[in-house]
Amino acid sequence: MKSRKLIRVLAVPMALALVAAACGDDDDEPAATDAPAETDAPAETDAPAATDAPAATDAPAETEAPPEPETDVLITTFDANGDGTVTIGVAAAGPRDDNGYYQSLVNFAEEFSAENGFADPIVSDNIGPAEAAQSLSDLAQQGVDILMVGASEIAEPLPDLTEEFPDIFWYCNCGAGFQELPGLAQATDWGAAIHYTAGVGMGAVLQEQGGSSAVFIGCCDINFEQEAYEATLYGLKSVDESFTMEYVGTGDFEFDFDNSANATAALTNAQANGATLAYAYLGGALDPVGQQGSDEGIAVFAAGPADVCDRAIAWTGGIVFDGGVYAEQALRLIVDGQLEEGSTFQFPTEPGLNGVVLCDASAESTALVDGSFGLLASFDEDLYNDLGAISGAAYGG
Repeated sequence: MKSRKLIRVLAVPMALALVAAACGDDDDEPAATDAPAETDAPAETDAPAATDAPAATDAPAETEAPPEPETDVLITTFDANGDGTVTIGVAAAGPRDDNGYYQSLVNFAEEFSAENGFADPIVSDNIGPAEAAQSLSDLAQQGVDILMVGASEIAEPLPDLTEEFPDIFWYCNCGAGFQELPGLAQATDWGAAIHYTAGVGMGAVLQEQGGSSAVFIGCCDINFEQEAYEATLYGLKSVDESFTMEYVGTGDFEFDFDNSANATAALTNAQANGATLAYAYLGGALDPVGQQGSDEGIAVFAAGPADVCDRAIAWTGGIVFDGGVYAEQALRLIVDGQLEEGSTFQFPTEPGLNGVVLCDASAESTALVDGSFGLLASFDEDLYNDLGAISGAAYGG
């Protein structure tokens, strides 16, 4: 279950404009992430020179969420077929029960529907890019009023489907961004900024451990993985230039974030090579890596869920970009008229919404993490230029 105390309504930052300026591109959003990146995994030595982590800069204040919309307002807004209820369809690129990124959106849809007395959501999971058009079309034909697409890698058929089913409210949690369409409302975030805070948090943990080597366990060197890896390494080295992090791809095919056998083997190999910290940038393989790391005394970080510190596995921390938290915020924005079909809302990187969270953190580590959020909030020019360059390199523009 997601932790509701983490949910906040926040203002749109200037991140997109600054990224565009840094990358020399007129587009605010990175390109869609349907295709794998063509470059090899980034080398450890590509990170910029270290700068002191900004412990003295205060983190931005968290703002309280407004009251949730009334049920009758939600029905008026979303009931497309006039049956007096709201039925949500969820399209997930991975397993609905991965206990991570994919499940967070499913959990939200189930909780939201139950709280408002709506019909049970209809969920289609394990959707690959090749079958996305058919799977999303099948969902659309089952009487759904809102269709939530959980990731940009399965968003390719949306131009056709939003025209074919115009009465449905189409929402995409397209973290890295997808082309704007007249019939699509989408929410994005800035992966480089989120993962800069991740690197600072991981650096704080390595510093306390007395370790220096970490591993980033991912899928298959996709462009959004490159962005996340390089930004994490950048933040890591801002704490100590000597810290290293190796990227290891564990997928047997494109978008295979669920290969537990390969992922746990990668963790074993990394530990044998001296790594004392691991980041599980994974879907279905998330918990197996977390459990193994916890059992063997390795610091382990989870990708995605907001409630990582409340789970049975003893995670060291997590990098939050929770699809359920985003979706709850997005529905409020839609009801308030701040997010409409044809528009994109980029969530800022702020504590309580996304970015790194440390479980049972020391005062020293907390200060480093707070400093990283504070530096982002101050729109530090050097930081934004460096993160913009990381995003630009990852997406090729």
